[in-house]
Parts: sequence; structure tokens; C-alpha cells
Amino acid sequence: MLDVAMIERGLEKTGKSKGGLAAAMGVRPGAVSEILGGERLVKASEIIPIMEYLELNLAPIMGRVGAGAVIEPDYEQVPPEGLGDIALPFPIMEETVAFEIVGDSMLPKYESGDVIVVYKDQRHPLSSFYGEEAVVRLKTGERYLKTIERGKSPSVVNLTSFNAKPIVGVKLEWVGEICLSMPKGQLERLRAKSARPRKKGK
Repeated sequence: MLDVAMIERGLEKTGKSKGGLAAAMGVRPGAVSEILGGERLVKASEIIPIMEYLELNLAPIMGRVGAGAVIEPDYEQVPPEGLGDIALPFPIMEETVAFEIVGDSMLPKYESGDVIVVYKDQRHPLSSFYGEEAVVRLKTGERYLKTIERGKSPSVVNLTSFNAKPIVGVKLEWVGEICLSMPKGQLERLRAKSARPRKKGK
């Protein structure tokens, strides 16, 4: 669902203007102010133009995450802005980042080459993630896609997966709550679709 808060966030983040947004929507300039002021609702036909113009469906790919493989950030040359963006077929409500999965320890649910989109900021305490799959960063820097299990003390956890030995008694720096996952095949179809030239309207 596209709401006013998302539109305001998109305008602020991209630095784009209300006038530019109105042009992308094909409406008069005052219509955007009316939407932001709660005087007008967004029409169904306007959702995609708003989403694409304000880049509300883009999540930056910030590197790789190990599902069996160990990802050492010091050896992973990722620029601050990421490795590019993944374009989703719908707007995202909160700040998110994406990671490409490397390894096969989470088969059959996740395959190498799939992309996981997670919330950028950890929104809940560590204990709320026990028994849940998440992208995690250890205090020592490595990133994994694992199931978080309770450790021997509140400050440590065990990380488990379908096809690998558990990682026991580690401390986490960050937990990336999974927003959605996209299989490699679906990503390839979306990329092929977005690469096709659009037909010009008459």
C-alpha cells in the first residue's frame, strides 16, 4: 500500500520535486500537495508512476551473505552506495537493503544467487528473533543467513542451518529482519522485463 509517509520519504530521499512527481503522474501540480495534505487519495493508476519516479521499490544490494560460505567484509570490495539496486514490483514501506546469497547451507529454501531483502535497522530485541531466519553480522564482521537460536547466555546465540554444522556461542552486531526473498530465476525475469524498451504511447 502506498501512503503519504512513503511519498514524503521518497521526495526527501531522492531530492525530487512535487512538480516533477505531478508530471510523472500526469496530473496538475496542485494534485500532489492535495495528496500530501490528505485532501485527495492516490488513484490505482498513479501507484506505479509514483513508485518508479520516487524509487520507492528500490533496495540497494550491499554485498553478499553467506549460507554456508563465509563472507569476510574486509575482502569484499563494496562501495558505500552498494553494488546496484534491486527493483521490486511493489513499493517498500521502510528503509531496506539487499544481499545476494552465497552457499548452499540453507537449501532447499534458499539457493545461491537468490536475493534477501532485509530491514536496514534492527527493529526488535535479539530475543525476539530466536527460532527465526535472519541475516546476521557477527561482532567479528562475518555475515550469514542463518536461523538464530538461544545461546548459553543472553549475550550469545547459536546459528543453525539446514545443511551445515551450527555456529555456537557467537555475539551479534546486527540482525537484519527478512522483509522478503527473491529467487534467482524471478530476479532474472524482472531484470529482463525492465531492460525491454517501453512502447511509446500515441
